Amino acid sequence: MNIRSFLHISSNHYSGREILRWLWHAWQGNRRQAILNAVIGLSEVAVNLGSVWAIKNAIDKAIGSVEGDIYWAVALMALLIVCNWVLHIAGVWVKNILGIKAQNRMQQHMLDRILRSVWHGKESHHSGDVLNRLEIDVSTVITFLTETIPNTLSVLAMFIGAFAYLALMDTRLALITVGILPLFILLSRFYVAKMRNYTRQVRDSDSRVQSILQETIQHRMLIKTLEKDQTMVDRLGDSQSVLRQQVKSRTLFSVVSQLFMNVGFSMGYLIAFTWCAVGLFHGTITYGMMTAFLQLVYRIQSPARDLMKLAPAFVGVFTAAERLMELEESEEEEQGAPIGFRPPCGIRLSDVSYHYEDGNAQQVISHLSYNFPPGSCTAILGETGAGKTTLVRMMLALIRPQQGHVELYNAQRKADISPRMRCNLIYVPQGNTLLSGTIRENLLLGRMTATEEELREALRQACADFVFSLPYGLDTRCGEGGGGLSEGQAQRIAIARALLREGSVMLLDEATSALDMETEQALLKNLLEKRQKTIIFITHRQAVIDYCDQTLTIDKQ
Repeated sequence: MNIRSFLHISSNHYSGREILRWLWHAWQGNRRQAILNAVIGLSEVAVNLGSVWAIKNAIDKAIGSVEGDIYWAVALMALLIVCNWVLHIAGVWVKNILGIKAQNRMQQHMLDRILRSVWHGKESHHSGDVLNRLEIDVSTVITFLTETIPNTLSVLAMFIGAFAYLALMDTRLALITVGILPLFILLSRFYVAKMRNYTRQVRDSDSRVQSILQETIQHRMLIKTLEKDQTMVDRLGDSQSVLRQQVKSRTLFSVVSQLFMNVGFSMGYLIAFTWCAVGLFHGTITYGMMTAFLQLVYRIQSPARDLMKLAPAFVGVFTAAERLMELEESEEEEQGAPIGFRPPCGIRLSDVSYHYEDGNAQQVISHLSYNFPPGSCTAILGETGAGKTTLVRMMLALIRPQQGHVELYNAQRKADISPRMRCNLIYVPQGNTLLSGTIRENLLLGRMTATEEELREALRQACADFVFSLPYGLDTRCGEGGGGLSEGQAQRIAIARALLREGSVMLLDEATSALDMETEQALLKNLLEKRQKTIIFITHRQAVIDYCDQTLTIDKQ
């Protein structure tokens, strides 16, 4: 029987071995925290078992069963208590400080992997679901690797140590105490099967709730103008109701299971207490021995409870690991140092064809050949859906043509466009693409080393001089999506950000759509006055077309 069948983990394209290998690799980067937690846990076991002996010793000395100085016995107890405090504080520190560092590190790794993956026009996971995985599932994996596994070593050590100690004092009582464990082990498989189903349902519903919340907040203006506020609140309420019912079912099952388990352990403790009481009545044990017996029984039962929770923990981490591994499924883009071409550069399309992998085999672009010579200015025209944006994505190496070639070239060399050549390209997408933060922070995304003078010159070329009249100038803060600025202002800042890049080919996708005619003409004049770059416009604006040397019209297939 393999680990998947025992834990009732449904079949997937990941085998149990693949998941364990992924978890092992993730553990490699968090070994220090895991080892520290293990050392602290094992030290606590030693202190706790030492405390059992110290309490027994102090009680026996107090009643005269054992000779010795009672004050030294109490002092030893106090020392062990202090040691326990120190270990507890160390454990809390390692868990909170190193724990958040480990979680941040894995989130950064996952985000980096997502950003380096091949871009798809239609993503397989909703952004709200991705965020849920990066928060909840990363936390689950990190907690398991850095806390659950090290704690399991401590739990096993406590169980074995307490059982051995009790067996040395009374073998029959030790065997009676652990006699009920095989029954719980047999029943745990049923418990894991049910809990696995409940947990998966709750996690999926939680992702749906987060997706609704994110989309509603992101499109708040649209929802308000459609007057569908209550519709979205009701939709959230319906999803929350499903989640609430699933949590209720899981909680009820967990409570009943825990009640059954607690009854069994309580019976075991009652038997041990009766055994000790009878022994004390007949004088076969001392008060100190009775206290030690009862403490050891508790220290056997408590680890046993924790060990039985290990199977559900494995289920949870397998589910979380699978969800994170799914985020890494996308093919990774070509990695390596940027490949720069000496300007001026041009782009040449040779018999290019493309269709999206969405079950629709219809070509978006079919057998297109065209040349954008170095230093030229071209307007790409065509009706909606003709493939203009798809063409730009191919030039940016976001997608690859299924047929033909997209080449970047200059007087010395030529090569098929690849992700490593994006350093030669400047892109201004449609709409408002500013991020939350200051105008300066947005501009520096174009070039982190840009000087104050270069920032000002980029704003001047983009006709964004209005920034200098703002109360805080470059340090004016923008809200999410450029909140606080008009669409035209945000668009000009986005163009200034692009101008700070050092590429020699500039792609503008309806980048002047929010500008008035006068500002648009001034911007075009600034962009084209030196003719240092190859400029490609996707546009419907006649003013832009009039400034271009050539036009490419794409017909809808």
